[in-house]
Amino acid sequence: MKLWTLTRVALAGALLGGALLAEADDLTPVTVSTTWYAQAEHGGLYAAKAMGLYEQHGLDVTIKMGGPQVNNMQLLLGGATDFSMSYSLQALNAVQQGLPLVTVAAFFQKDPQSLMVHEGQGYDEIADLKGAGIRIPTAGRVAYWPWLKAEYGFTDDQLRPYDYTIGPFIADPSIAQQGYITNDGYFLAKEDVDAKSLLLADAGWGAYSATLVTTRDMIDEQPRVVQAMVDATAEGWAAYFENPAPANELIKQDNPEMQDDLIAYSIREMKEQDILLSDAAEDGAYGMMTDDRWEAFYQDMVEAGTLPEGLDYRKAYDLRFIQETWKSGDS
Repeated sequence: MKLWTLTRVALAGALLGGALLAEADDLTPVTVSTTWYAQAEHGGLYAAKAMGLYEQHGLDVTIKMGGPQVNNMQLLLGGATDFSMSYSLQALNAVQQGLPLVTVAAFFQKDPQSLMVHEGQGYDEIADLKGAGIRIPTAGRVAYWPWLKAEYGFTDDQLRPYDYTIGPFIADPSIAQQGYITNDGYFLAKEDVDAKSLLLADAGWGAYSATLVTTRDMIDEQPRVVQAMVDATAEGWAAYFENPAPANELIKQDNPEMQDDLIAYSIREMKEQDILLSDAAEDGAYGMMTDDRWEAFYQDMVEAGTLPEGLDYRKAYDLRFIQETWKSGDS
């Protein structure tokens, strides 16, 4: 499945599904929430909006920014939004809690979550951090930290307070700190810090990120809208890497503090780190996910004590929509 197949699927969508929806002379309003303030890591959504791809698929999409005080899953369950960006552990937790949330596409094959370390400390891979002090916020402590303990023998006495700044990390070369691979180098360079990032995904952390989540009711009652959203967003990500300028204008409108050089850095890192195009998506199938990957990640979480044995983890996702997006590109 090559990148050119997305163009073929996009054309088919515009000529068939998109055109049929447009014949109704009434776009379907849809709201999607992001994980944080507008940034390059949301580029696929903004490209689909800026370049009219959502409209081609019969959708009038409103993008709502996330942030530290925004509970995307609560908004989704309450009907304030129709779709949300998320990640696979959150979807599995929803199953455990009996919440009807379903992942329909996974655009980041690698979670950009990282640990920043100073050069010259002997921290060349994640395993080297056993025994080192690590600054991790609450979200990380309930997400990947149990996995690090199970996989690499880390212990809770390694945890250090986290205050959403990098000052303490800069001041103490012996400690590590949670980072985000698509941002780390940019901010470290600004502080002239000789440091690097270790990507958790490269050490075996198997979470999907930048997933597209909706409700079971949406899937059951409006599957055509779900399919259109998946198709258009996949096209949006391909378009973003071809020409990010239209999307970047919308990103900066929503988040005026966003800098052009940070956007450029993030795009470059997403490409170089194969954040979107690796594993099942390596041949250009943006958003692809598999049963095997979900099962393996669920088993990792069971071994880490994060999730219970016997959970019906398959309720966390539905492969039909992303497979439908790509089936005509199979070869």
